[in-house]
Amino acid sequence: MELTIRLREIGSASGASPVLVVLDGPEYVRRTRLLPILRRLVETHEAAPHRVALVTPEDRTETYSASTPFARELVAALDELVGRRVRRAGLGASLGALAVLHAHRLEPRAFAGLFLQSGSYFRRRTDPQETDFPRFSRVDRFVGIVLNARDGSRPVPTTITCALDEENYGNNAVLAQALAAQGYAVDFHAARGNHDWPTWRRALDAHLAPFLQRVWR
Repeated sequence: MELTIRLREIGSASGASPVLVVLDGPEYVRRTRLLPILRRLVETHEAAPHRVALVTPEDRTETYSASTPFARELVAALDELVGRRVRRAGLGASLGALAVLHAHRLEPRAFAGLFLQSGSYFRRRTDPQETDFPRFSRVDRFVGIVLNARDGSRPVPTTITCALDEENYGNNAVLAQALAAQGYAVDFHAARGNHDWPTWRRALDAHLAPFLQRVWR
C-alpha cells in the first residue's frame, strides 16, 4: 500500500508549526481553493502559520474504507515527515472523512482535532443502497463500533459539516451525537447543499477558522 504526502507552508511556518493533514489533498486544493483560504486566515490572524500535508492514496476505495494498514501507514508517514509532537489536525470529505476518523480511533495520538465533511458512515440498516460498495461490511463494522463505544478514548475537538439535502445527513447527525456523548467537543453544522465540492467549500469558509483556533490555540 502506498500513499503520497506533499507539504506546503502557509505563512512563516517552521518545523515546529502545526500541520493540517488533508486527505484527497490535491483535490481539495483544486476544487475548493484550500490554499488561498488558509493564506487568508493566516494574513488576517485567524489561524497560526502552519504546514499543510496533502495526502494522495494509491487506491481511494480500498484505503479510505476503514483500512487498518492505511491508517497505520498514514500515521507512520506523518510521524516521519512532520514529527510526533507537532499538533496535527485532520481534514477529509466523504470517504476521506471516514478515513480521518478511523485513523484517529486506531491511533488516538494521530490528530489533535478532526474536521469531517459529509462522512460516509454507512450502516446496513440505514444504507441498503450502498451495499454494493466493495468494503461496505468493513465500514459498517467500524461505524458500529464507534457508535456503540462507551467513551472516546482520547476525545479531540471535532467539527462535522453535512448538507441537509444529502442522503447521509442522518448518519452524520447520529455520529455527532455519539461523539459528543463520548466526551468530544463537537461542532455540528448543517446547511443547504449537496454531497459536492461547492458545498464543502462553503463549509470551509464558514467553519475552518474557528476549528483551527480551537485545535491550535
